[in-house]
Amino acid sequence: METESNNLKSKGHTRVQWAVAVSVNTAAMTFGLQCGWMSPVSKILQSENSPIGRPLTDSELSLIAAIPALTATFGILASLYIVDAYGRKKGILFTTVAQLVCWIITICSRNYYSLMVARVFCGFGGGATFHVIPMYVKEISQDNIRGTLGTLVTMLQNIGILAMYALGGYLDYYSVLYLVTVLPVLTILIVYVVPESPSFSVKQGKLEEAAKTIAFLRGVEVNDKEVECELNLIKKEREHFESMPKITFLTMFKDKAMRRGFIIMVIIFSVLALNGTFSIINFAVILLADSEMKISPEAQALSIPTCLILGTSITMYAVDKFGRKVLLGVTLGMSSVAFASLASSMILHKYGWATPDWLPIAVILVIVCCYGTGVSTVPYVLITEMFSFQIRAMVMACICILAWHLSFVQLVSFTAISSAMGVYTSFYIFSANNLFGLIVVVVILPETRGKSVEQIELKLRGK
Repeated sequence: METESNNLKSKGHTRVQWAVAVSVNTAAMTFGLQCGWMSPVSKILQSENSPIGRPLTDSELSLIAAIPALTATFGILASLYIVDAYGRKKGILFTTVAQLVCWIITICSRNYYSLMVARVFCGFGGGATFHVIPMYVKEISQDNIRGTLGTLVTMLQNIGILAMYALGGYLDYYSVLYLVTVLPVLTILIVYVVPESPSFSVKQGKLEEAAKTIAFLRGVEVNDKEVECELNLIKKEREHFESMPKITFLTMFKDKAMRRGFIIMVIIFSVLALNGTFSIINFAVILLADSEMKISPEAQALSIPTCLILGTSITMYAVDKFGRKVLLGVTLGMSSVAFASLASSMILHKYGWATPDWLPIAVILVIVCCYGTGVSTVPYVLITEMFSFQIRAMVMACICILAWHLSFVQLVSFTAISSAMGVYTSFYIFSANNLFGLIVVVVILPETRGKSVEQIELKLRGK
């Protein structure tokens, strides 16, 4: 049977799946541009020539940077309703419109409050991006490239961050804004061209449309056996869950596989949100300035998103070759060691011991590379694979909301803890958090590479 399946797949191709996945992930690239925007414009917003009429205070700038993490919740809740009621394509459209509104308001902003409103829409789009895009990509991908395509959301986000760092360093404030506003407009046009998810089409009873979409994505004819097999699998999954009572959190927790999968994902995403990389990126300039390496400010700034992209590139190769569990475990372990090394070097420096000048930047780049390689990418692949179509949207929404709030907590608490007990204390906490994540991955996380939802459920039930 396996040989027959492989022969069936060899007749088609994956080019269309790649093209569609990259196209919709331009929304993730826009979010990356919006994430990276604060770094090059901070000095401009705090200067006498600030485009909003006055220099921003440190607290105002901090709030503008952090507010998207709070408002992302509303984007997730809105997209949760839209993707189940109107489809995945409409969810992507909502995401992109919110991103476009963010840029338009930013261009028109002449005071602090309008800039805050723009960042609120940034949060809407960001929350929806990491809820809708991974879900859609999972549902259009065949099993053997599902993990690789699932990493594109992080790859395109990181490319967006790098692009903003580069543009912001060489173009003026408004030129950057006008240029990046083109991307969400392009994504909106793309949404009207790409197909609806086959899973959602089956849910709507549009079996013929679902079959045509599968054939288009796989590069085969509609009457091909592969199309029939995949369509039957989607129908079987749907019929199975339609025969069950309506799934709520209560009924989900009564099912061993769903309950265990949910708890595992809550832990994994909590570790991701409290990983420490957000804080490292915010304080990287200070740490790099303390090192005595002769590196220009532009090179220092660009090194961080470059390492993020390098890490995600490794993921795209390794996630389907070595598996989700190995990749996430290795990067969490390396992150734990790196944070502990950075904290220890700070303590040694505090008490007069000599440490290598290159150590801070080397450790920072290791942390950032690990974040791009596994810590920030693999969880989004896992969460789309762990749950069935009927509960996927609900579970992803709840867990993503938790992760965004914990990210906000990390950003806010880092300064307080560092001021009270030293920066090294925060880094030791981050090290312990990543070590805890490593233990969870090794002990209870099942491998999902190349497995169907039914096979993963059996693993979660301990069979």
